[in-house]
Amino acid sequence: MYVPPEWPSEVRPPHIPDWETSAVAWLLDAVPPDYRAYEVLRRHPLALARMAVHHVGSAIEAARVGYRGAAVDLKGHLPPHAIEAVLDTYRQEGPRLVRLARSIEVVERALRGEMFTATLRRRP
Repeated sequence: MYVPPEWPSEVRPPHIPDWETSAVAWLLDAVPPDYRAYEVLRRHPLALARMAVHHVGSAIEAARVGYRGAAVDLKGHLPPHAIEAVLDTYRQEGPRLVRLARSIEVVERALRGEMFTATLRRRP
């Protein structure tokens, strides 16, 4: 069975029995640790996936806002090399969060019962 390239390696493919258990464990790692206290999120992985989508989406937006303002907000409080290191951190974290969001979205689609198929693309 095909899984999209965004499928996280930590989650078993949807055609494997009890794959949802690995999806729940992985999704719980994508949200704040306090989410582990809510049994409803373990019993209903789709609810957990929805919450993860929103949480990571907010983190992406926060990283964008932080990146845009870091140089001004930190000027005079940190040396220039430290500000550049902060900006580098945002430059790495932003793409990581976007990849995580895409992975969460495909897991959510699978939890909704969607089947994935490979498509051939024409070369230009």
